[in-house]
Amino acid sequence: MLFLILSILCSVIIGVIFKISRNYSINTTQIVAWNYVFALLLCYFIFKPDLKGIDATAPWNIYIPLGILLPTIFLFLAASIKHMGIVKTDAAQRLSLFIPLLAAWLLFDEEFNSLKLLAFLIALPALLLILSKKADNTNRKWIYPAVVLVGFGVIDIFFKQIAIATSLPFTTSLIIVFGISLLIILLAVLYEFAFKKVKITMRNLLIGSLVGIFNFGNILFYLKAHQAFAKNPSTVFAAMNMGVIILGSLIGILVFKEKLNTKNYLGLLFALVAIVLITFSQLLQS
Repeated sequence: MLFLILSILCSVIIGVIFKISRNYSINTTQIVAWNYVFALLLCYFIFKPDLKGIDATAPWNIYIPLGILLPTIFLFLAASIKHMGIVKTDAAQRLSLFIPLLAAWLLFDEEFNSLKLLAFLIALPALLLILSKKADNTNRKWIYPAVVLVGFGVIDIFFKQIAIATSLPFTTSLIIVFGISLLIILLAVLYEFAFKKVKITMRNLLIGSLVGIFNFGNILFYLKAHQAFAKNPSTVFAAMNMGVIILGSLIGILVFKEKLNTKNYLGLLFALVAIVLITFSQLLQS
């Protein structure tokens, strides 16, 4: 249970870092770049993956789009936290679990029981209620958490395909994907440096290093939690999603004084119910 709690904490702390850092003069692109530098180094030295097995037969058709998508969605995540807050961003990120489930149903002919169908019916209004805020509608700021939801859902599909399509260990695949992500985001940093005259600062390095450490910690503890609950993965699945939504909501509301209306609170309740239903449906199928 300790690993699960640590994974939840790491996930929420990333949002807190982005929330606090918006009060300073920062460059999100540089922060995301430094995040991948530190996450990549920690992944290499702690997991010690065997890189000799990487060759042309590896699923590069999955690695490359995933490597491009990861830093892109990370930027949207930071923008969503800045404009919409931790509560709505965490909820949108966790509701993204319905994207791979929908893909399994429509693309891979997975059978859906009544609980999964009910969860989908609840998840849609949950999302609409969570993102409901009249003051922001004219500025279309809801687009940030919406992209986070779809983006993380697609990312999850890619990671599932990696697990199926290759004999390489997951940690080796993670190194490859992080490496591609770092190259992509470095191109963006160089573009801003060369054409927009954006300076590379120590502040961005420090914030990026913190994000990278907790990003890696989230992955490390999540994997260890699955090892500890190997016979009951649904426990990890449910606790992680509900834990992030609950803790993220408490911090957003109590610490950062994020204002939610009645619809938002109802949406959060619906989101938790939908996740519980999905968990029970997984248990019934196992």
